[in-house]
Formats: sequence, structure tokens, C-alpha cells
Amino acid sequence: MDVVEALSADAGTTCLVGAGGKKTTLYALAGALDRAVLTATVRIPIFDRQVAEVRVTDGPATAVDTGPFPLGLVPEREGDRYLGYDTGTVDELAAAHDGPILVKADGARTRELKAPGDREPQLPATADVVVPVASVHAVGRPLEEGTVHRPERVAALTELSLGDPITPAAVATVLASEHGGLAGVPDGATAIPLLNKVDDADDERIAREIARTVLAAADVPRVVLARMADAEVVDVVTGVD
Repeated sequence: MDVVEALSADAGTTCLVGAGGKKTTLYALAGALDRAVLTATVRIPIFDRQVAEVRVTDGPATAVDTGPFPLGLVPEREGDRYLGYDTGTVDELAAAHDGPILVKADGARTRELKAPGDREPQLPATADVVVPVASVHAVGRPLEEGTVHRPERVAALTELSLGDPITPAAVATVLASEHGGLAGVPDGATAIPLLNKVDDADDERIAREIARTVLAAADVPRVVLARMADAEVVDVVTGVD
């Protein structure tokens, strides 16, 4: 199964949240899809090299028809980042475009794991798929700012204290929680967690442990194990595995 099929990203609006591989996954999907649009509802680093063109516009719904694809659409550049659209504008874009739309819907400051803040994630109401991302490389590292975005919130969701080694169970708890990876998922949208940076056999063993716990705790159809630096799906774990 390739990453498009694994994440059901071939049509509609797919939103990425979490930490440890959102942008890498977005760029891999944009390159694999026909007529893909890449955008954001939060700040996003400059990504001109990842798409055919980035168009800065206040009216993305009217700017999408001509391509070229994959097409980046953003409202404004600010320093080394683009700003994101409000969620209603992304809903309008989804209604206007007949191809897939890919959305970065929160930030993580390049950490391996995160729990959302009070105003996160910024998910459009028309989202079809929400992909909560976490990196298996968080496991074994201390629960602190260098590894985790908002570590105090992860501590509040788990049985860990700040500074404790992060466990597979803690990562699973964050991904499966409505105050973590499943925060704000719109009614009717499908959540498909993605465990990234599964680089070797030890990572895969840890990822499978996390996936089984997530599937037991949350209403999700599968958990994707991946190495998104290579745009590679390692495996797809379902409730019948």
C-alpha cells in the first residue's frame, strides 16, 4: 500500500496534525497526487521547492483552476514562513477544487511529539481525513521541550512527569486522545494516525506496540507505520491484525 492509499488522500481534504513528519508527509502526498493543492491554516515554512508553484492570494478558491500542480496556495509571506488561511477559506477552496487538498493544520516546531494548544488544531469543517502524526523516535527520550512540543500538556494526558522517558503507551495515549491527536476532528471525518520514522526493526516493534494500543482505545480504521523521509509505508496495522 502506498502512502496515498494508506492515508485515503486520493480525493477530498486531508489535514495533517501532530509532530514528527507533517510537512514531509504533505510534500510526499503532493508529489504523488494529480491536481493536488497544498495549503495551511497555520504558519508553514517556505515550500516553493516542494510544488510546481506557490501562489500568494487572498482568494484561493478563484486561483486554483489553472494550476500548475501540485499548487501551493497561501495568503501572505512573513519572513521565512507563509501564513495560513482561516478554516472557512479552506472550506471554500474545497468546494471550488475537484482535486485533493492537503492542509497543514497545526505546528510542532520540528519536535517528535506534541499535544495541541487551546487554539489547535485549525481544522476546516469539510476535512475528510485527519492524520495525527507522531515519531517513534520520541520513545525513550525525556519528556521535555527538546523532544516534545508542549510537554506539560503531554504530561497531563499521560502518567508521565516532566523529564520522564517517553513510553510507547504515552505516545499511544496522545494519539488516541480527543485532547491530543484526535482533538477537533470534524463530524464525518476519518482519523488515520501515522507513526513516522520507523527506520529499523526496533522502531517497527515499538510502532506496532503503539498502533495496537491506539486501535484498542480509539475509533480509527488503521494506523500507518511509515518512513516518510523515503515516502515509504512500512506497514498498515488494522484492528484485525
